[in-house]
Amino acid sequence: MEFRYLPMTETDKRDMLDTIGVDTTETLFADIPEKVRFKGELNLKKPANEPSLKKELAEMAAKNANLNEYTSFLGAGVYDHFIPSVVDHVISRSEFYTAYTPYQPEISQGELQAIFEFQTMICELTGMEVANSSVYDGGTALAEAVTLSAGQTKRNKVIVSKTVHPESRAVIHTYAKGQNLDIIEIDYKDGQTNLEQLQNEIDENTAGVVVQYPNFFGQMEPLQEINTIIRQQKKTMFITSSNPLALGYLTPPGDFGADIVVGDTQVFGIPAQFGGPHCGYFATTDKLKRKVPGRLVGQTTDEEGERGYVLTLQAREQHIRRDKATSNICSNQALNALASSVAMTSIGKHGLRKMAVLNMQKARYLKQRLVEVGIPVAFDGPIFNELVVKLPKNVTDVNDQLITSGIIGGYDLEKAYPELQGHMLIAVTEIRTKAEMDTFVRELGDIYGK
Repeated sequence: MEFRYLPMTETDKRDMLDTIGVDTTETLFADIPEKVRFKGELNLKKPANEPSLKKELAEMAAKNANLNEYTSFLGAGVYDHFIPSVVDHVISRSEFYTAYTPYQPEISQGELQAIFEFQTMICELTGMEVANSSVYDGGTALAEAVTLSAGQTKRNKVIVSKTVHPESRAVIHTYAKGQNLDIIEIDYKDGQTNLEQLQNEIDENTAGVVVQYPNFFGQMEPLQEINTIIRQQKKTMFITSSNPLALGYLTPPGDFGADIVVGDTQVFGIPAQFGGPHCGYFATTDKLKRKVPGRLVGQTTDEEGERGYVLTLQAREQHIRRDKATSNICSNQALNALASSVAMTSIGKHGLRKMAVLNMQKARYLKQRLVEVGIPVAFDGPIFNELVVKLPKNVTDVNDQLITSGIIGGYDLEKAYPELQGHMLIAVTEIRTKAEMDTFVRELGDIYGK
């Protein structure tokens, strides 16, 4: 009989204990002090048989508003994009979904080549020279960029724009505690980084400046002006968090002088799946390649002249000399990176540009329709696929009404920006139809007018 999991019988348990030479499972926990050990029974349901458990979990899952049955205008870092059918076909192959770290290149050429292609495409999109084989998510990648800038410059002050994703900023602050970094957050003006405040804050102790492009409000940051301010301070590094899909159309940060470009490839081949897992990318200059967190895959030739791939430039201090480590990242998101690689390859260079343009065009159409029905848009700057509107009611209440019409509304900005009470961040992707957008505007207009 095949099992979905490996059951453990009492005989299995006894055999394992005998093999390792202990009498009871309790002996395995002998080193844990009694005062910190839980006494009693956990407040859990009694075990259920498999059919009953499957039924219960299915009933719980059915309570979720999934993207197959609802139309979503929620973005804020997780987006509902087109995923080519070939993605699931490839990542479902056992040689990929069971792979972890390809330490043995002679049996891992497929996995290594897929990672190498991922790195190559990220470099092309960002305008950078080197990209790693992925990290956990965009927030992790950004925090790693911050610590790299501090280590490279030997400075401890980092300036972060408040237009950067609030969850990414939270990760930065967490990382900063261990590194004793001074994180200075600067305000926004008209939906973009306040350049005057940036000019006043930057000094000779600034390791890096962090902005997002497009930013959390969907606005385009003036990267050229920001770079000009940053270059007034020698050694200060320019760090940009970027949506890689947007870079299919927009000028890449590398062309504006960015030192490090990071982001999340969830937009390529990775479903929203209720918030994760994701796949972060980390791209930088050739000068910093030995400081990159995680690992890189390199292309070479074997002794017979055949092309081959191998893990390279992984800082071994991450495993051994931890006090000298440039990062504590020793892993990657190989399967999700593969999904992104397959998606980007399937969509292609011209398709990716078209996909990015559709995001921009549809966001502008929705913006125009919202203004026509009297719903004010908060910021006037150029946008990619997200925009902010001002509502006269609590956004949570509005979203509760929208969900009854089969619509997942936008993000309530008051959660992260108390001053933006009643502001909703709305996302539009290439798969939103004109009919869906018109329905959303009509429903929102009806709620707005009540």
